[in-house]
Amino acid sequence: MFVRRPLPTACLVLTLTAASVFAAQGSAPKAAPAREAGNWPQWRGPLRDGVSTDTGLLTSWPAGGPPKLWTANGLGAGFSSVAVVGGRIYTMGDRRDGQYVMALSEDAGKEIWATRVGGRHDDEYGGPRGTPTVDGELLYVVDTDGDVVCLDTATGKERWRRNMPRDFGGRMMSSWMFAESPLVDGDRVVVTPGAERAALVALDKRTGKDVWRATVTRLGSQGADGAGYSSIVISNGGGVKQYVQLMGRGLVSIRASDGWYMWGNNHVANSIANITTPVVQGDYVFASSAYDTGSVLVQLSRDKTDRVTATEKYFLDPGTLQNHHGGFVLIDGVVYGGHGPQLNYEPALLLNPIITHALVFANSGLSQIGCFTREAKDCACPRPAAGAARASVGQGKSARLLRSVRRSAGFIALERFRP
Repeated sequence: MFVRRPLPTACLVLTLTAASVFAAQGSAPKAAPAREAGNWPQWRGPLRDGVSTDTGLLTSWPAGGPPKLWTANGLGAGFSSVAVVGGRIYTMGDRRDGQYVMALSEDAGKEIWATRVGGRHDDEYGGPRGTPTVDGELLYVVDTDGDVVCLDTATGKERWRRNMPRDFGGRMMSSWMFAESPLVDGDRVVVTPGAERAALVALDKRTGKDVWRATVTRLGSQGADGAGYSSIVISNGGGVKQYVQLMGRGLVSIRASDGWYMWGNNHVANSIANITTPVVQGDYVFASSAYDTGSVLVQLSRDKTDRVTATEKYFLDPGTLQNHHGGFVLIDGVVYGGHGPQLNYEPALLLNPIITHALVFANSGLSQIGCFTREAKDCACPRPAAGAARASVGQGKSARLLRSVRRSAGFIALERFRP
């Protein structure tokens, strides 16, 4: 039986972590390119890779932490992150009378507008699961009921709306409702209804009308039919622009030009919740899921019909690496991310140490370089220096030293995908 809990009130705290701060504009958003320094226009940033190119950040933490600039309250319940563009902060949350998209001033945290886009979502978690995507004068969201909504960034006025279950036969792989951050690419917005004949759809970003619908046949026996809880990324692997998504049955690739399904990987799917956003670089795609599943690296190549195919280069079992949610960041050829099974909401498991993995991309092959626990137990490697771990990656003249990885109270594995 579901017991309704009191609706928590979210707040946003901004601290000063850069060497300098630029004042935000008042009531009107600044006209700023999405990739301009200081902008974070969507889920995981300008390129959806979790990497910021900002400079002037603090190199050391001051005593007591950086000074707090302001606090904003009343943002509602949910799991939405923030988009920051042109002196404004955009986010989503469930208030008492519905699900809202909100715009705040970056300089003071004051609410500029709030638009109700749907009803409250009351389950054991509550609230929206996606982040707004800002594209100039328009922004896009997916609410928990699968509504794709386009709003005016200046006023919050609704421009158009589509509903993925009603309009496309969309469905989720399990019960936690739609959890996607829309992808804007050129003149279209791309989302994941999860239907057989509309696995992904591209819509005209100004009107919401169909550009194409992608049909994806069942990839295999693992996983479950429907959309996952991930968001689409762009790959140009094999020389073909494509949209890569982690769905209920695993990884899928859709050709951007016409919605043609090109390749899939069922090995990485679980049947409960596939969540983590894939990581792409060149001809490679890396993905992971939890619930005792694991992680996969695939290499893309183009065949004679201009279709891209994916070859599985390696699969890491769940004991080696499984990411529930939180995702990965690829920096200097190394993938950093969390490892561990799904949360059981038992105090003993919630208190387990954080586990961190680093996987190094190269051309072919795989070798484990070393692994460390805090006590350096059960590992064929020397005890790391206090507070940090270093590993030499490569062989002979090609060896290079990885940057120091600050060691948490857990486990660090350094592995290399090497020539």
